[in-house]
Amino acid sequence: MTRLVGAAELAPAGYAFEVRAAGLRLQAGRRTVVDGLDLSLGTGVHGLLGPNGAGKTTLIRALATVLRPAGGTLEVLGRPATGRTGLREPRRRIGYLPQEFGYYRRFTVREFVEYMAWLKEVPGADVPAATQRAIDRVGLADRADHRMKTLSGGMLRRAGIAQAIVNDPVLLLLDEPTVGLDPAQRVRLRELLQTLGADTCVVVSTHLVEDVAAACTGVLLMADGRLVFQGTPAEIAAAGGPEHPGDSPIERGYAALLARPEPAGGTW
Repeated sequence: MTRLVGAAELAPAGYAFEVRAAGLRLQAGRRTVVDGLDLSLGTGVHGLLGPNGAGKTTLIRALATVLRPAGGTLEVLGRPATGRTGLREPRRRIGYLPQEFGYYRRFTVREFVEYMAWLKEVPGADVPAATQRAIDRVGLADRADHRMKTLSGGMLRRAGIAQAIVNDPVLLLLDEPTVGLDPAQRVRLRELLQTLGADTCVVVSTHLVEDVAAACTGVLLMADGRLVFQGTPAEIAAAGGPEHPGDSPIERGYAALLARPEPAGGTW
């Protein structure tokens, strides 16, 4: 029986980490949003946490090579992400779901995912099977031939996740992927992330601490454009106490770490 060969199996072994940044500075207009970020990320599911305005979306956009750094260095899949050239190859091996994504309303789900596979230069002969597999993995098989304009908000989000994984990415970037998903769908997404994280570098930006606790192997906590913690969900939970607000140990740890005036935690 034949199978699709994932991008992770074809990727060159010329880098130790899928993402590496040093002194990274990112701007939105003239405003500095991320300042002095040092980061190394490899295989696994990395949760990106932080309050609104912390710089999470800006960082995700830079990792997706959509936003050019204003300073410092950033390497994505072994390639510098600071120039305008040399990014075609890494972009073919990146999966990216922004908070809001565009689509043709008259496309069916299948046509949308096929189109995105084509944009990512998935070999033509592989597109139908890759598309079906991505749709199946997000639980939209029964909606594959429905037009995008007929989908609910949660279904649209799942279609967005399908296009992000259709090329079997080496680096998968998801910005608030659980928005609009009901509790059962969020559980399925967590299970999918855990499966993908076995051989993929997955970065998930979210404001839902419980999703990080359930699905992530590591956590990045940002505040005011800086990394204030990098560690495991268990280490976040251990940072809090009964005096901190929250309904669970990890929520109390999250509150405690954000309250600290100085960066905390190590690297992994």
